[in-house]
Order: sequence, then structure tokens, then C-alpha cells
Amino acid sequence: MFLPRRKVRIETERLTLRPPVLTDYRAWSSLRQSSAEFLVPWEPLWSDDHLARKGFTNRVYWAQRAIRDGAALPLFLYRRETETLVGAITVDNIRRGPAQAGTVGYWIGEHHARQGYMREAIEAVTHYAFERLDISRLEAACLPENAASRGLLEKCGFKYEGVAQSYLQINGRWRTHVLYAAIRADRRGRTGAG
Repeated sequence: MFLPRRKVRIETERLTLRPPVLTDYRAWSSLRQSSAEFLVPWEPLWSDDHLARKGFTNRVYWAQRAIRDGAALPLFLYRRETETLVGAITVDNIRRGPAQAGTVGYWIGEHHARQGYMREAIEAVTHYAFERLDISRLEAACLPENAASRGLLEKCGFKYEGVAQSYLQINGRWRTHVLYAAIRADRRGRTGAG
């Protein structure tokens, strides 16, 4: 099992990816609030206290435990040039043993979308998961109509694998998702599906 000996920090061309800390609250809540209309259609229903400091504190403590236990790798994406939070990415549900797999989830603030930040983050996290976490398979799912997310996953080397009926509750409703995966040493080539 992967247990980090030091703090996780991934550097890309423009971003620093690192676990959330308590002092991120103001940047996180501001970005989530200003991007609410952009994010809500694609995410699980926000609780009444979604943007509250207490809920954020619980997220930070969960992130610390998850990293320590090797169960997940939750990271915030900071643009280095301006030290601005632009979004987040998580490798969650890390399964060891014969599976050696994890699930990727991500979000980006509305004003930072379509600037290549999430592509940078997904490519960096995929490399990190394969090389440092010894993950063999990364999975991702999105709503069929989310063309931006589907295109992003495909540009990052994830391949379409199928459809999962009533996969996740999104914005208060059970929704069907399309499934993608990236596999270390992938020999599948283009699937042509999707």
C-alpha cells in the first residue's frame, strides 16, 4: 500500500497540485460560490452548508486521512504565476490487491475553464498514479451530454468503455454516466466508440 513519506506536491508547467489545507477555505468557498451555476448541473447535490467553513474543515481532515491511509489523493490546483485556486482533482476509491485501480474526479472554476488547466492536471495525476502510486487502471465517469468532460478525458488518453445506468446522483437525480479508463501500458489503441 502507498503511504507517502512526505507531502504530496505535483508541479506542471503552470500549476502546483497539492492537498487542501485549512487556509484554502476563503479561496475555495469564493471559487465554488462564483462558479455555482457552472458546476451544479454536473455534481452531486450541494448540501445547505456546502460552502460553510465547518464543512471545508471536515474536507481537509478527510483529505489528510485519505492520503495517509492510501485511500485517495485529493489535490487542489493552484496556478503558480498568480497563486490562484483554479479547481481540484481527486483519485478516489483506490483499490489495492488484484485491482490496483482508482477513480478520477475533478472540477474547475468557471473563469478557468477551457484554458488547458484541467488537461495539465489530469495528465500529471495520471502519470503520478501510474508511476508513484503503482495504480494500473484509472477510471472516470461523466454525464453523456457533458461534451467538454468527454473530450477532455479522450485528449488525456482515457478511452470510452461503456455506459453505467443510474451510476451517480447528480444534482439530486440518479443519472446514467459514460465510463472511461486509462490503463498503464495501454495496448488497446483507439476504440472508435463514443
